[in-house]
Amino acid sequence: MFRWFVLVILVGAVGTSGYFRRRARIEGGTIARREEGALLVALRAGVTLPFLPAIVAYVAPPPTMSWSAVDLPLWARWAGVAVGLATIPSVAWVLGALGRNVSETVLTKADHALVTAGPYRWVRHPLYTTGLALLGAITLMAANWFFGLFAIVAGVLIRYVVIPPEEHALVAKFGDDYRRYMTQSSRLLPGLF
Repeated sequence: MFRWFVLVILVGAVGTSGYFRRRARIEGGTIARREEGALLVALRAGVTLPFLPAIVAYVAPPPTMSWSAVDLPLWARWAGVAVGLATIPSVAWVLGALGRNVSETVLTKADHALVTAGPYRWVRHPLYTTGLALLGAITLMAANWFFGLFAIVAGVLIRYVVIPPEEHALVAKFGDDYRRYMTQSSRLLPGLF
């Protein structure tokens, strides 16, 4: 049963994201991923490519990811369902607040605006927070250590490889306004400076 929750929640979150990203492309254009540099493009592919087949392997009958299953209490798996379901409106809230500024890169668009409203009032990178929550939810729903390891690796890469160049680009674009915003908001979790 939990594999269907994983599938529905993942499709819901990715579908919601796709809707807002497509709208932002139409309204505000795109930035080619190659402009980020080879390292970020390779890391994104290196993280995404093993995860998607693993999800398919978990959902497909019979589950071929049983080699990495862990015994979790039922309440923990249901907690994963609750967190996973919460990520779908969270994606809509975050990307809705960004509007035409949504980008698939760490770079800023030519007409990029500094967004400090909605979830950005408290957290500078709520989309990463939502993505990590989704990965944690999948880990709990699937009761699978491989997904948990993936979530940890993704979290470390986001924190130490993705966020620094993104914040560097935002400081370059917005200067003191972004520096001031950094002092008034947390990086990934509200209240943790």
